[in-house]
Amino acid sequence: MPGTTATRRTPRGLETRSRIVESAANLFYVKGVNATTLDDVRLASSTSKSQLYNHFEDKLALIHAVIDVQSKFVLAREEQRLRGVKTLSGLRRWRDALVQANSLQDGSYGCALGAMSIELSDNDEQSRRALNASFDAWQRILVETLTRLRELGVLTEDADPQRLGTGLLAALQGGYVLAQNAHNSAPMAIGLDMALDHIESFARS
Repeated sequence: MPGTTATRRTPRGLETRSRIVESAANLFYVKGVNATTLDDVRLASSTSKSQLYNHFEDKLALIHAVIDVQSKFVLAREEQRLRGVKTLSGLRRWRDALVQANSLQDGSYGCALGAMSIELSDNDEQSRRALNASFDAWQRILVETLTRLRELGVLTEDADPQRLGTGLLAALQGGYVLAQNAHNSAPMAIGLDMALDHIESFARS
């Protein structure tokens, strides 16, 4: 079993595995999954072929490990940023942080999860399911945030957190794609602003 194998690895082995996954994640993000070879990963992680294959039997196994690591990173980041949001201004600050991070790379590369989804979801069912679960979890974080705002009286009772959260995540992911193609974060900012303007139309006056 994979879990049994992992528990038998030495600290040095675990460090090597982590280095391989981190290198692969960076390459997948910048170059794309399909354009990245195992030799690219091996060189970037300063590992031998035997070390790489000791941890991952093939590229697909490495891809699944990267999805797991990237998903945990993104969801932890979003949970941290949104858990304390109790005002619409707080939601705007969340938007500002995302747009600022995207603008630092001129809109390039997009969302780590979204980019992998575009490349993998029609070709590998296990990747599709894992990425879908990650987006579902991301959506739940947004829905929980909007539900909190409604319970605090910031939004009116007729605000539907489920629909608003879905729309907000769709605006974010679409914004990432447009920003990537334009090499400019402006489309992402506009998409998020329009989604937030709609949410604010339910603000209690």
